[in-house]
Amino acid sequence: MTVVEYVDALETAGRGLSVAAAEAGPDAEVPTCPGWRVRDLLRHTSMVHRWATDLVVHARTRYQPDGGETSLDGQELLTYFREGHTGLVDALRAAPESLECWTFLPAPSPLAFWARRQAHETTVHRADAESALPAGPRPVEPLVAVDGIDELLFRFHGRNRSRVRTDEPRTLRVRATDTGDVWTVRLSAIEPPRTERDGPATGPVDTELAGAAGRLYLVLWNRLPFDAVTLTGDEELARVWRETSGITWS
Repeated sequence: MTVVEYVDALETAGRGLSVAAAEAGPDAEVPTCPGWRVRDLLRHTSMVHRWATDLVVHARTRYQPDGGETSLDGQELLTYFREGHTGLVDALRAAPESLECWTFLPAPSPLAFWARRQAHETTVHRADAESALPAGPRPVEPLVAVDGIDELLFRFHGRNRSRVRTDEPRTLRVRATDTGDVWTVRLSAIEPPRTERDGPATGPVDTELAGAAGRLYLVLWNRLPFDAVTLTGDEELARVWRETSGITWS
């Protein structure tokens, strides 16, 4: 995906999050984030958006702590979220390709990193807001979903700090039935997951997850249960993933 496509995805996701949050109301529980209500989701995402905006606008080359969460609630909180989301979209669209600022995952450029990261941050939290509604999370557009699976497997879980480990070597295959994309994830006790892309979708593996890319995205980000896709093989790997793969704010 290009920077323009990431920012477009960020804009779309933020609007969807806002609509879902307004419909659910600030006191609604967020099933995908146990213990949170919609107000907690809006406060968190608003903080992240403003933190990223500050890093981009001021071209900060060192880590800066976030500014903390607002105490606003109700309609004021929703307005605050919308303003912060718009500010981030505008900042990324105005930023030069030569932008130099702090990042925390490998990327072609700092601008590409922040556009990508915030597109997926907001897409995942859009699903959280929609989980507070009776219909649950809407599908993620395939192009965004494939890219988000890449970010999760290669970037977040390619780091030594990934907690996804298995006592014995195991192999997980993730197969997007609508786009044809395939990821092979090799797990062990010693190393973080090692992922290969677009290999053959055949051959022995311990577990395979197969389904539309948009559903796989939400399953791997722990926003849909594993029965939302087709799981074949060892179900233990699904448990390991669910219990150890979560990405948390720190």
